[in-house]
Amino acid sequence: MIASETELRSLMRASLDGDAAAYRAVLDRLSLYLRAYYRGKLHRAGRSPSEAEDLVQDTLIAIHTRRHTYDVDQPFTPWAQAIARYKLIDHLRRTRTAMSNVPIEDAGDLEAQDDHAGVESTYDLDRLLAKLPEKMRRAIRFVKLDGLSVAEAASRTGMSESAIKVSVHRGLKALASAISQGRGR
Repeated sequence: MIASETELRSLMRASLDGDAAAYRAVLDRLSLYLRAYYRGKLHRAGRSPSEAEDLVQDTLIAIHTRRHTYDVDQPFTPWAQAIARYKLIDHLRRTRTAMSNVPIEDAGDLEAQDDHAGVESTYDLDRLLAKLPEKMRRAIRFVKLDGLSVAEAASRTGMSESAIKVSVHRGLKALASAISQGRGR
């Protein structure tokens, strides 16, 4: 059974207060909901059930990394559903699903939106990346932006897999620091 809004909200509040067991419970309950949600949406789009599991994991990671943005005075379910919906849209766009494969009620989700924010984001990201050493920049671009595995990135750059991992880690840390200090502008 899918958890209720009251239960999820209570667990999320407890988890934000440091209760690790409550946090595991939130993620466990969400994974059940997400699995059913993604399987249904992907099935209607003629996609593989294995894609659903990838999306569940991506969404749980996104929820984990964005949990600090959850406002405990607001309902939890819409917040989590918005993240899930955007992950699905991004996945379908990234895997180039043809509009004819998407049910009519979901087609609006894939239509072109105002790309102004996307262009600005890309410009900002490029400016931030330009401040990093070439080695870090290439590692981040290959692994995080192009979606290559660490082994593939190592092969393309001639670096070791360990060096790729370290470069990505240090580069992301440097980017986070630049953003938090407002130097990205």
